[in-house]
Amino acid sequence: MATIAEMSRLGAAVTTGELKHLQRLVSWWGLLADISFADLLLFAPSHNGDFVVVAQVRPSTSQTLYRDDQVGTFTGEVTRPLVARAFRLGEIVEGEVSLGEGDDQRARVRCIPVTLEGRVVGVMTRETPPDFGRVRRLGELERTYLSLFGRFAEMIAAGQFPFLNEEVDPDDLPRVGDGALVVDHEAKILYSSPNALSTLHRIRVQGNVVGRRLSDLGLGQSVVRDAIAEVQPFGEEVERGDVTIQVVALPFSDSRSSRGALVLMRDVSELRRKDRLLRSKDATIREIHHRVKNNLQTISSLLRLQGRRVLSPEAKEAIDDSVRRIRAISLVHETLAQESGEDVSLSQVMAELTQTVEEGLASPDRPIRFNVVGDAGLVPADVVTPLAVVLNELLQNAVDHAFPSDRECVDGIIGTVDVELFGSIAAGIQLHVRDDGVGLPSNFDIDRAPGLGTMIVHALATSDLNGEISLVNRADIPGTVAILTVPPRK
Repeated sequence: MATIAEMSRLGAAVTTGELKHLQRLVSWWGLLADISFADLLLFAPSHNGDFVVVAQVRPSTSQTLYRDDQVGTFTGEVTRPLVARAFRLGEIVEGEVSLGEGDDQRARVRCIPVTLEGRVVGVMTRETPPDFGRVRRLGELERTYLSLFGRFAEMIAAGQFPFLNEEVDPDDLPRVGDGALVVDHEAKILYSSPNALSTLHRIRVQGNVVGRRLSDLGLGQSVVRDAIAEVQPFGEEVERGDVTIQVVALPFSDSRSSRGALVLMRDVSELRRKDRLLRSKDATIREIHHRVKNNLQTISSLLRLQGRRVLSPEAKEAIDDSVRRIRAISLVHETLAQESGEDVSLSQVMAELTQTVEEGLASPDRPIRFNVVGDAGLVPADVVTPLAVVLNELLQNAVDHAFPSDRECVDGIIGTVDVELFGSIAAGIQLHVRDDGVGLPSNFDIDRAPGLGTMIVHALATSDLNGEISLVNRADIPGTVAILTVPPRK
């Protein structure tokens, strides 16, 4: 499907509003091609006074006339006189044109002006072999579909199609091959395709349905009524036991006295069954994360109780460090319990973890300012969890070692710790933690550092994340910068 930007790039000399109207028409492309049994081309005026093909679609109900892509092809009145005439007069024009040399390179073309607010902004052509419909007698389905295309063509020329402010997404529509009904203004069925009958049989509707109203079948009556009244497409889903039918009504608003609608339908039972399974799986996964979070909080509480009974300062400090590490992991599971997938916002987790550390570690009489900037988008849980533990350790180290007890407060704080995020999971992530403290000793080596926190950081960065970690003194001002690099992942 051609986008608005692509149409503009091809050289279409139309306004933004006109481009959007052409894009809306292209969104209905597949339906129009299927009911016309033909290739459809969309011509827009170009800046040099000619026309440029901005969209093309081949039918799924018939053979294509074109083996090559025609999008981007420029043509003028000499080679496409019917297109120029339809654009100039604002009327539907039909005739034969030559597509190349020889009689076998001719096509029967119907040129339909695309009208917006009384202005012709393009021309849609339906192109078939010259003998289409002449070699053999067309069946009832083909005649009905071609009649439907004729009605939509009149609506396009009158500026009544595509629909404005439509309530349904054309990409989510049933295809005409899934099942089609033609109904009048009272929702009485005038025609039913064979596939539509098969779909109705799945919801226990038996026998011939032509001449019966949709209300008699227990479906779609209000959808057709609303579609005709609002001149907008409407849809609903009808459930009968374990069968779910999607019903969409497209109203006719052409010049004919008889109003009605094309009703498309398809069996979406399997899709809805999978949707229910996915929702159930998603709810189960979130419940698991919630329970893991609760279990981790229980463990933290037990450790804190144990810590109150410990007399050794070293043992008490070790328990407190364990509680903080468990809290970092618990935060990730808490975030996952609130999300609908297995990916979470890394910046959100980092911000909440930093706030938790600030509230738990920073002393009121020796305040430290923490800042979190940057974003790395959504990141899988198996990456976020070790990242959260690494950040927790780096912040802990900054609080414990960057700012000595004799450091004076400046502007009400003794120092600043900045957390910065860069990149994405696909391009690679970088986490920077900077402080303006006293810096590292000159002989510091992270590979030989004896501290448990530093060993945890190094192990998680290189093993769990397959990345690299460095702790060095800042070059601009006194202080330390930790740089964690996580390689790209698909």
